[in-house]
Amino acid sequence: MLAKGTKAPYFEGQDENGNTVKLTDFAGKKLVLYFYPKDSTPGCTAEACDLRDNYERFLSLGYEIVGVSRDSAASHQRFIAKYSLPFHLIADTDLTILKAYEAWGEKKMYGKVTEGTLRTTYVIDEQGVIIDAIGKVDTKNHTAQIL
Repeated sequence: MLAKGTKAPYFEGQDENGNTVKLTDFAGKKLVLYFYPKDSTPGCTAEACDLRDNYERFLSLGYEIVGVSRDSAASHQRFIAKYSLPFHLIADTDLTILKAYEAWGEKKMYGKVTEGTLRTTYVIDEQGVIIDAIGKVDTKNHTAQIL
């Protein structure tokens, strides 16, 4: 994981609508940048819905939220529509952002070692510095971990 106190790597990607989303769009705001394995899976849905249910609270505290996975924009559109997610999801199909944020790597599932998305959340301050890095995400209570 990237260390707290370091400058967040610049990123630029396409959201669910094909619009460009980049780190500099959030200058002057705090950003919750969360990386998750797959749209519409149980853990990822629980995490997204916890953030959705607390979205107004995040906004009132000066935060924006952006999710990133390797799913396609079309998959993100379905996920957003199904669960009424109020924030953007970046389709990082080439893994550029995932790798820059050390959210891609080896993981064990059912005793088998594979490469995949490492569920990770970074909180980035108004100047683009990482102020928190969460690697052990509690998908059902993620807001409490962040705030």
